[in-house]
Amino acid sequence: MVCDYTYDDETGKIRVNCLGCVYGSSIEDFDVCMATTINKLIEVKKATGIVLAETREYEYDFSDVKMLMEIANVVERIAREKIVRIDNITPGKCEKCVPERYMFLQNNVTLIRYDPVKAYKNLVRELRHVKIKMKKMPEECVRCSDYYIKHALEPIINMLSKCTLIKLAEKIGYKDRSFYREVFHPSIRPNFMYTKYISLPPANAETVDKYDVGDTKVEIYKLPSKVRYYYHVIPPEFRLSEDEYSLLDAARRYLGAHKPKEMELAEPEKIRENFYNIGIDLLRDMAERSNLSLSEKRIEKLANILTRYTAGFGILELLLADEHIQDISINAPVGKVPIFVFHSDFEECETNLVPSRDDAESWATRFRLQSGRPLDEANPVLDTEMDVPGARARVAAITRTLSPDGLGFAIRRHRDKPWTFPLFIDNRMMNSLAGGLLWFLIDGARTMLIAGTRSSGKSSLLGSLMLQIMPSLRIITVEDTLELPVVRLMQLGYNIERLKSRSVITRIETEISADEALRTALRLGDSCLIIGEVRSLEARALYEAMRIGALANVVAGTIHGDSPYGVFDRVVNDLGVPKTSFKATDIVVIANRLKSADGLHTFRRMISITEVRKHWKDDPSAEGGFVDLMQYSSKDDTLKPSETLLTGESVILNDIANRVREWKGDWDAVWGNINLRAKILQTIVDVARQTKDKSILEAPTVLDSNNQFHIISESVKREIDVLDEKIIYERWFDWFKKTYVKKPGLI
Repeated sequence: MVCDYTYDDETGKIRVNCLGCVYGSSIEDFDVCMATTINKLIEVKKATGIVLAETREYEYDFSDVKMLMEIANVVERIAREKIVRIDNITPGKCEKCVPERYMFLQNNVTLIRYDPVKAYKNLVRELRHVKIKMKKMPEECVRCSDYYIKHALEPIINMLSKCTLIKLAEKIGYKDRSFYREVFHPSIRPNFMYTKYISLPPANAETVDKYDVGDTKVEIYKLPSKVRYYYHVIPPEFRLSEDEYSLLDAARRYLGAHKPKEMELAEPEKIRENFYNIGIDLLRDMAERSNLSLSEKRIEKLANILTRYTAGFGILELLLADEHIQDISINAPVGKVPIFVFHSDFEECETNLVPSRDDAESWATRFRLQSGRPLDEANPVLDTEMDVPGARARVAAITRTLSPDGLGFAIRRHRDKPWTFPLFIDNRMMNSLAGGLLWFLIDGARTMLIAGTRSSGKSSLLGSLMLQIMPSLRIITVEDTLELPVVRLMQLGYNIERLKSRSVITRIETEISADEALRTALRLGDSCLIIGEVRSLEARALYEAMRIGALANVVAGTIHGDSPYGVFDRVVNDLGVPKTSFKATDIVVIANRLKSADGLHTFRRMISITEVRKHWKDDPSAEGGFVDLMQYSSKDDTLKPSETLLTGESVILNDIANRVREWKGDWDAVWGNINLRAKILQTIVDVARQTKDKSILEAPTVLDSNNQFHIISESVKREIDVLDEKIIYERWFDWFKKTYVKKPGLI
């Protein structure tokens, strides 16, 4: 029945049924809701939360409940002490003023439940008026009025004045009921979803940015005395009409009966498409039956929302759709704290979204089924990936026994499109010379490790390296969690075979171990080999293959380490690779997250490109085995070439040159080719900036450009028998302008 409630002893929450209530379901907007809630608090007394459930659920947290409980205690105390009675209005038998005063007290004590601040102000105003009148009263009336003040007005006023709501009203100011909107900030959840949504930003928050992500509005706030920003998201599902909420809730219940089969979960795109198509027909039919007039565009929008909360990952998809978000943290115990995100511009942010335990269980189940890996007390860690419209992400999920508070999730967002060298140059991760050098090393079929600390951009950089491999070469990737942009590269025409190995964390026996996956890769024929992360026994197999020359093309992978020696220490001492085998590494690239002087900001930078020489015996660092080709300059915030690179004394680069007839013994030709590649990359970035067309920085353009570079180089070599950098660049630039500059005269 309407206004019936239940109380959960475990959570301490009162849940009130407001469905069908003519008064609404918001304490701050409706006085009847406030009065009803206070009555229920008088009954329960130990509540820590209140949920008013209609087509949307309004949940008030402990701070809100505490303020209302103070008012409830005042109401209860007034009744218990029988303050509103004739004996407290007059000391004698004179009843001249009693009826008016009695009705005033009764009305305002009742009003305390509905609008406590207004009731308080009425009582204070009455006190002031009585005191003014007392100046012109006869002695016996003064005594009567003073008695009324001390035994009725002042006790109630004193009780109310100690309540937080009244103190806030004195501080903020009270004109009408809109005051309560500034005080109460319930989280809101439509019935068709589990996540709670805090509709208003914190008080005194300063807006620093606003932007749209599709139909979702994002607002960034700076909070006084806090270093963390506030990420306030306003999804389209919170801007629907009540009829649309009811329609979605009914449709969700209908679709809830259709549980995807386990085999279907391996094809999430197909499931989404099926649910979307079913949702379109279902919503159209239900709208007609309810005499609800909705346009086809509106039905499609509702079907997208419905699909997101049935076949998808709900609110996580909206967060992942924001390209500014790099990490999402959902901490245990889920439901107690909001979601936190790492924003590319504002870094660590608290959000206005609070997931529920139902959310967590739903996500965990989906991750288990899609990955085929367990997540339970015997296997409390799950490493997997998720692919949603507009984004890919790596997921680490934990539960008991590792996490005493239950489920928790860390989600690392990857770009839906592959990272490219021009994109990294544009955001200053590296400069064009570093890009040209790495491109040259890739074409030279070198072995390289991309190292860095956590969240330094290693995997993204490795993905961009793959794009610099000529599409004529086959690529084999080995990963335990699928993070590399293999699908997107396949769509661009790359010949790629992807292998998935056993996670070193979860150790699922039904999956192939990393070293076995690597040995299998070596048996699949001549290919470029890309290792998602070198972190276990596969390191020995990898170095064994490199030492015996089994790999004739580029080999690259990521590894944790903050310096070349740190990489050596990890490979040799942690992973058990013999020292002499480490010499098979040609290049170590270090990428790290650097901090600003104030400690509040971080930024990603490539900080060194180092070659590994082969003459050392025990310690490459002590014996000159690590030689920097480029080193980060904090003063200039960019990579600078070393003397070794500038003077042509790089052993690795000269080894590449010795295998190419046109370059052997001619360092100027090698250096010119590196700079030509750097100039092409920089031109792509410059044109994108001048034309304000950032799509030029994306993978299709970069691949197209790389192909043209090789085709033009071959053509020039055939014509004049030398790789003339000037001619190659001029021809490439003419092609690039005709192909990618849509408005003549811009460059």
